[in-house]
Amino acid sequence: MSEKKNQPRDSFASRRGFVLACIGSAVGMGNIWRFPNLVSTYGGLTFILPYFIFVILIGATGIIEEMALGRAAGTGPVGAFGWATAQRGNEKSGRIIGSLPVLGSLALAIGYTVVMGWIIKYTVMAFSGGIAAMGQDMNVIGGTFGVTADSWGANVWIVVAIVISFGIMAFGIANGIEKANKVMMPTLFFLFVLLGIYIATLPGAKDGYKYIFTFNGNGLSDPKVWIYAFGQAFFSLSIAGNGTVIYGSYLSKDEDVQVSARNVAVFDTLAALLAAMVIIPAMATSGEKLSAGGPGLMFIYLVNVFNGMGTAGRIVSIIFFVCVLFAGVSSIINLYEAPIAFLQDELKLKRVPATAVILAFGCMVALCIQHITSQWMDVVSIYICPLGALLAGIMFFWVISKEEALKQVNLGSKKAVRSWFYPLGKYVFIICTITALIAGAILGGIG
Repeated sequence: MSEKKNQPRDSFASRRGFVLACIGSAVGMGNIWRFPNLVSTYGGLTFILPYFIFVILIGATGIIEEMALGRAAGTGPVGAFGWATAQRGNEKSGRIIGSLPVLGSLALAIGYTVVMGWIIKYTVMAFSGGIAAMGQDMNVIGGTFGVTADSWGANVWIVVAIVISFGIMAFGIANGIEKANKVMMPTLFFLFVLLGIYIATLPGAKDGYKYIFTFNGNGLSDPKVWIYAFGQAFFSLSIAGNGTVIYGSYLSKDEDVQVSARNVAVFDTLAALLAAMVIIPAMATSGEKLSAGGPGLMFIYLVNVFNGMGTAGRIVSIIFFVCVLFAGVSSIINLYEAPIAFLQDELKLKRVPATAVILAFGCMVALCIQHITSQWMDVVSIYICPLGALLAGIMFFWVISKEEALKQVNLGSKKAVRSWFYPLGKYVFIICTITALIAGAILGGIG
């Protein structure tokens, strides 16, 4: 184990770069096509308040735990889980268990690659006028997306998504992933704010804001509000025993994981709120209720709304899809990082060959699963991601000692972690993660 940890390893060059990369890994399609739908479905603040509660819980336990676990071992999930079980005298079992989050990360990255193909196609269409040309004919709009999402429907665009990912990731952590996120994340937030300001000036937008800030206390008695609020927070914050662990492994021992975790939770939540403040009022300007989530919201219903805005609609669609593109790219490079790091750490491949092998494999599988992307993503998100998060939590809170866990969390921190951190993580977070796994299986997904 020590020999592996002594190998020269890339790392983030700055705290800001690390936090922006983690924010980028968390900000994704869940913020854009699922959060606004859930806010609309479950009554504005009636859903947002439980969501805030679970963001605080996960930010104060799960994110800190995964960052600290990765940093402690200095490797991805396989090495990190092995490091944990080695303290109980059985490194091999941990390494075997750690392969599951790596496979889950790769599987989710492959599904995301297909979605990225769709996003790139629509971003290009926004610039070229292809989206505006569809007008408000729902048969044309729906048919265009139907063809795109069908078997072999986005081949070229999937390859482009892989090329973009390779172009960033081949340069490594500091020179590739960190630099890309330093550009994409501030730009994404700036453009979303601009979009929100413009939408606010449109007739009918106030009805959308009114709905967002509606609160119905009786709605809190619905268990589904709490289940889906937890699911949204859980998946949005990218807790799966892979991406946050691997980014944590590139973090300096001098950095404060408590502050970093808080920043990730805050900015990911801000991104979700911005998306809701853009999408729900935008739908209200056309007199439509937000009844669709998932790809249909972004590639069908919002396209119809944008095309109903006249000449300004083309600019709005360009800004919107650029935001979505940046959110997608920042997420996909995080998802591919765990399997790439596995080839580097375990098989001793250089960065460029490891990146080429994983992305080539991802591209081939993504091309083949286009017609079952939804089912593919469901299996991964319902079973593999919650299980990966649960296993990481067990490793940190149950396998290694309390003293070691607190030592790793407090490294680089100006203030020692509060006394409630450990019991909150060991019991409440773990129980919630088990609940996410069970509820997802019963309800067909909660995030």
